Amino acid sequence: MARIAGVDLPRNKRSVIALTYIYGVGRSRASEILKEAGVGEDTKVKDLTEEDVSKIRKQIEERYKVEGALRAETAGNIKRLISIGCYRGLRHRRGLPVRGQRTRDNARTRKGPRKTVSRKRKKL
Repeated sequence: MARIAGVDLPRNKRSVIALTYIYGVGRSRASEILKEAGVGEDTKVKDLTEEDVSKIRKQIEERYKVEGALRAETAGNIKRLISIGCYRGLRHRRGLPVRGQRTRDNARTRKGPRKTVSRKRKKL
């Protein structure tokens, strides 16, 4: 089993797909990494040699910020927005959508499940 950037890659998947299990590596970046390392995209992870894995690992370590470092940077950016009190920071603090989506009907992912507000009964 190949372990790159602290992530165990699935053995039975193609290497281009398996690299996307690393936080910060998508399909296009995975293709780029494999091309520079000289490894075929269709090669399964279980068929990679130790030399291939070390080439891939070296490419990722030298050129890209992935996993813990990337998560820390993202969290730091969000904390900065919250601390300066800008609009995006306020939206993060309140748990609402940040990028201008409507909130009247949708936004259940950010807002969580609906909270029913009971209505008062009218007097007769």
